[in-house]
Amino acid sequence: MPDVTKTAVTAVEDAIAPPSAAEPAAPEQKKEKARSLWGDAWVDLRRNPYFLVSSVLIFILLVITALPTLFTGASPTTGDLVHHYLGQPELGKIGSEGWLGYDGQGRSVYARLIHGTRASVIVGICVTAIVTVIGGIMGMIAGYFGGITDAILSRVTDIFFGIPFLLGAMVVLQSFTERTVWVVVFALAFLGWTQITRVMRGAVITVKQADYVHAAKALGAGTTRILFRHILPNAMAPVIVVATIALGGYISAEATLSYLGLGLSAPTISWGVDISAGVQQIRTAQHILLYPSIMLSITVLAFIMLGEAVRNALDPKLR
Repeated sequence: MPDVTKTAVTAVEDAIAPPSAAEPAAPEQKKEKARSLWGDAWVDLRRNPYFLVSSVLIFILLVITALPTLFTGASPTTGDLVHHYLGQPELGKIGSEGWLGYDGQGRSVYARLIHGTRASVIVGICVTAIVTVIGGIMGMIAGYFGGITDAILSRVTDIFFGIPFLLGAMVVLQSFTERTVWVVVFALAFLGWTQITRVMRGAVITVKQADYVHAAKALGAGTTRILFRHILPNAMAPVIVVATIALGGYISAEATLSYLGLGLSAPTISWGVDISAGVQQIRTAQHILLYPSIMLSITVLAFIMLGEAVRNALDPKLR
């Protein structure tokens, strides 16, 4: 009986005793690494349905732009007058390449829709890239140096900002006898950099007051290093948002100018050119106007949705 009592006491002592030094301690829970603004934004974007939908649409548009022959084998410039204004009521007779109908010259509306993506998307992307570079550099210089430099660049920006965008683009395009894709890109970029400049200037003025910028100056860092290593990465967030939303606007502006006959013109294939041609037959062949308009609206909406999703992810006040 005493042995049983001693065994029970020993078991209780072992149960309540702290672990010995020889025993390995339980591993501590690994602390989660703090994310940066861009890392935090990426986590939010992956959960945003607007970002996912717009990204898929934009990816499809980019694939169509790069490889249009994957989606259609028909020529967008060769037609057959037998199919003159043939539309969807004859769907069972016109074949797979004409399932959206034909225009006045017997050309496939579907083929022109696919090949017209290239001109519209190239104009939007190129104009956005140019205005972001020009506006970003001017805004960064004006915001960082201030003083007379800021005053001169701000007044130049105000002069260009006061010119109506579409009206100014029309005047610029009228001076060219041949209006190609690159001419339209130049006309839109010539007047479109002002908004990016203002956004970048305001962001740089805010960022240059940060402690890490003052510390870099105290350590003897040069102006170029401070601008491109410390200020630019932290001032790009609002610029990226504005540029993404503006990209859809530039595509719409190109279509508007082409519709008015002042932008791209035949033989260049563009949604705006087809919309302009479709208006003339809106009573008898609505499909010529309908499908390019739908494609244009979806494209502009995709970039606007992407810009809004990026804005919500990069702005901490909206979380």
